[in-house]
Amino acid sequence: MKVTVVGAGSWGTALAVHAVRCGHHVRLWARESEVVEGINRRRRNPFFLSDVELPAGLAVSGDLVASVGGAEAVVCVIPVQFSRAVLTALAPGLGPDAALISASKGIEVVSGERMDQVAASSLGLAPERFAVLSGPTFAREVAAGLPAAAVLAGVDRELVARLQREFSSPHFRLYGSLDVIGVELAGALKNVVAIAAGLCTGLGLGHNALAALLTRGLHEITRLGVRMGGLPETFRGLAGMGDLVLTCTGELSRNRRVGERLGRGEPLEAVVAGPEVAEGVSTTGAAAVLARGVGVEMPILFVVEEILAGVRSPSEAVAALMNRELKDEAAL
Repeated sequence: MKVTVVGAGSWGTALAVHAVRCGHHVRLWARESEVVEGINRRRRNPFFLSDVELPAGLAVSGDLVASVGGAEAVVCVIPVQFSRAVLTALAPGLGPDAALISASKGIEVVSGERMDQVAASSLGLAPERFAVLSGPTFAREVAAGLPAAAVLAGVDRELVARLQREFSSPHFRLYGSLDVIGVELAGALKNVVAIAAGLCTGLGLGHNALAALLTRGLHEITRLGVRMGGLPETFRGLAGMGDLVLTCTGELSRNRRVGERLGRGEPLEAVVAGPEVAEGVSTTGAAAVLARGVGVEMPILFVVEEILAGVRSPSEAVAALMNRELKDEAAL
């Protein structure tokens, strides 16, 4: 299969390496000329996963339209807030039968749209040509070939089954799903809970607090996801609980690190500076708008929103959560 990976950050680089291992003809599009030169000359991405030697079969280019030309599958690994512009720019090269696989996790702030909606509105892409890849997958471990599992969701069962076969390997197992909405929202919303988990660590609140936060956080994101049309079982699976556990506890989690540093008192501007994007920062506000719009109460999400906006300090947010009105555990 001819595959183009759009976006040469850590996750895009790792997925490109994985696709080569699966036996595909893979092109990687990079915005930065330094990345194109570094891979072509030294087989290394100078900015992301720079210690990983990239396979000889991986081609890289800075020409977006040419990169997607002839591709049977285009894997979009662009931060969600920049995806609409990139998708619009690549449209002239996208084949009429090419599948678009989103591996980005977030909600577009300006529109409140998920990536399937962004693809439809920016490309006119039919839902049957869209799939989303999500799950507990750190880029570095996938690039190293360590065992991992994720979910591939789409509304077309045949497309999902074909992509499952093409992108599964002895090291990376893909499960199929028809719940695009649930998989996308699970992947986006767990990043917000991961910021809160990092705050717990940065504040030194202990393991009890972290366990309670993960449990109630999963309850929250399930409530919103189901209200928006997702299936409850999706949030109990790899895209939901699996990714939540990894992102909230793993040392490689960018969103968790954001929370840790905020909990230690660092200003948000310093925390988010740097080349790698923590999607949870922008997703928090967009998710809060969605939740209020459909009348879903999400206390953890709302206090993270206040912390990021500078309305509450982390310690004030903890006090607000712990002193909420008492209720039954299963109450909506």
